Amino acid sequence: MQTVEIVILETSDLHGNILPINYGTNEMAEKGLAKVAALIKKEKGKNPDAVLIDGGDVIQGTPLTYHHARFQSHEPNPMIKILNQLEYDAGVIGNHEFNYGLEFLNKAVDESAYPWLSANIIDIETEKPYFGKPYIIKTVSQGIRIGILGVTTPYIPNWEKKEHIKGLRFDDAAETAKKWVRFLKEQEKADLVVVAYHGGFERDLDTGEATETFTGENQAYQICMEVPGIDVLLTGHQHRKLAGKNINGVTILQPGCNGIALGKVTVEMEKTDDGCRIKGKHSELLSVNGVEPDQEVIRLAEPYEQAVQKWLDQPIGYIQGDMTVSDPMEIRLKDHPLIEFINHVQMDAAGVDISNTALFDNQSPGFSSIVTMRSVVANYIYPNTLVVLRVKGKVIKDALEKSASYFEQLADGSIRVSDEFTTPKPQHYNYDMWEGIEYIIDVRKPVGQRVTHLNYKGQPLRADQQVDVVMNHYRAGGGGDYWMYKNQPVVKEIPIDVPELIANYFLKHKVIEAVVDENWKVVY
Repeated sequence: MQTVEIVILETSDLHGNILPINYGTNEMAEKGLAKVAALIKKEKGKNPDAVLIDGGDVIQGTPLTYHHARFQSHEPNPMIKILNQLEYDAGVIGNHEFNYGLEFLNKAVDESAYPWLSANIIDIETEKPYFGKPYIIKTVSQGIRIGILGVTTPYIPNWEKKEHIKGLRFDDAAETAKKWVRFLKEQEKADLVVVAYHGGFERDLDTGEATETFTGENQAYQICMEVPGIDVLLTGHQHRKLAGKNINGVTILQPGCNGIALGKVTVEMEKTDDGCRIKGKHSELLSVNGVEPDQEVIRLAEPYEQAVQKWLDQPIGYIQGDMTVSDPMEIRLKDHPLIEFINHVQMDAAGVDISNTALFDNQSPGFSSIVTMRSVVANYIYPNTLVVLRVKGKVIKDALEKSASYFEQLADGSIRVSDEFTTPKPQHYNYDMWEGIEYIIDVRKPVGQRVTHLNYKGQPLRADQQVDVVMNHYRAGGGGDYWMYKNQPVVKEIPIDVPELIANYFLKHKVIEAVVDENWKVVY
């Protein structure tokens, strides 16, 4: 009888973060794959058999990966070069892997020295997993067989452009896991079953109470409860830091995002003549705070970093007036020059007179007097393109009511952001602000009845009145639970990333005046 310690390491939602910097300011930050790599090498030094898995959303998310995708795509993918160097055993397809199109993703997969797993992303023609292997078997010390299955949130068609996922079908993650976990146990005789899932938890981990409207986006709790045979569930997508818990006997893990931590699961297994049994298991998070970045990773990233830094510091325009952000909440309460400007860029590109956009997070700095590409990507952090929808007034009203639910009024009359938009992860990008219509949101009213004024061109916008609206493709597809946009007629699509549209607008006009027309406000 022998006891074997098995270590499983997970990164997830790295989102292109290699170096420990914030590209919007170029200041140092406690994050990034270079820091995580130092922890990985330390753990592998102690346990050479350690299994290393990436949970998805790895090739998109920073100016470095954006610049590579748009201007250096003929070069090897920087994230893949580093993951290869670190000898990852497997990766899982995340939803943001598709952002630059299937050709770009396939190139990254082809360059990988490790397999990409996603059992539920199906090639419609072959009816087989599109990315090849749904699982791998890794044999470690004492011949113990670890079965590792990859699954991906099937909600991707609700976010991604159709041409980026053409020919693919996204099956239910829980049902797919049932099929393949059974196969791993019965056919592959796996001693330990690990499911790596790019998705999160739809229920409270302690009480089991629903924390979101069930859409199939996050099925981790369901997988724990309904799929027998899983020993470890590695998760992601929600950017949460989760460790130290078991759900229905399944040890769970989620290592945050952007390389702020390395996830670690330790399993003690007892090897006998009759087989193996698990004596104990636990999960933990290893923080990168204070960790020195790995110099080999920095060296691999250096040519990409030099190119992106030169690109980011190019002056492209100037601001007259104040378009900076001092208080994100204030911007979401009344018209602001930054939001008005982005909406005007969208309207100009689309040739329509109604637009909506969001302040995507609370780190957006706005624009100072000299505008560079760095400030553009600091304010518009996603590679969105634009879509013009033809909608009725009722659709706009419903969308405004959805945005109005962003606020919650407290007993003393003050307001805060609703839990719906902060838990389990911040979703400030799902609160839209509009140009081209006039509206008032009254937070004192019940949710669903907060839009008290809605005009278009000085007249009340009728429920049956048709207008054309430009918005990003994520929202146009119903992303963020904006169901009212689903299946609305598409008038046109603008296949240029919004950061590029913003940059082109500055290059054309040179000087932009910071103005507001005060077409909307929130009262409370």
